[in-house]
Amino acid sequence: MSHSHKLVIKSSMSRPPPPPPTTNKDQQHQNPSLQEINIKLIQSGEKERLKELLRERLLECGWIDEMKALCRAFTRKKGRNNVTVDDLVHVISPKGRASVPNSMKAELLQRIRAFLASTAD
Repeated sequence: MSHSHKLVIKSSMSRPPPPPPTTNKDQQHQNPSLQEINIKLIQSGEKERLKELLRERLLECGWIDEMKALCRAFTRKKGRNNVTVDDLVHVISPKGRASVPNSMKAELLQRIRAFLASTAD
């Protein structure tokens, strides 16, 4: 019986110590939540600037015209009176998201990172 007691002690001694506790404040400072990032972007006006940049880039690369053409084709196929905005969003959104150029996504991500770095405490 005492032998099993030694095993328990021995096995517990070989465990690594638990990591130091982190407070919510530490976690927030290291990794702000998406909601916190969104609030910073909105309050600074950066979100509107990024949206405008995205609109310009999507127009330049022809993405907007492509999405309009997809909407027109879908509407013609189904009949103008048989299509709702929700129908269009459901059908076109996946195609639209998939066709945004990766270079554009990378540019926006880089701008967000730069913004966050410039506002870090």
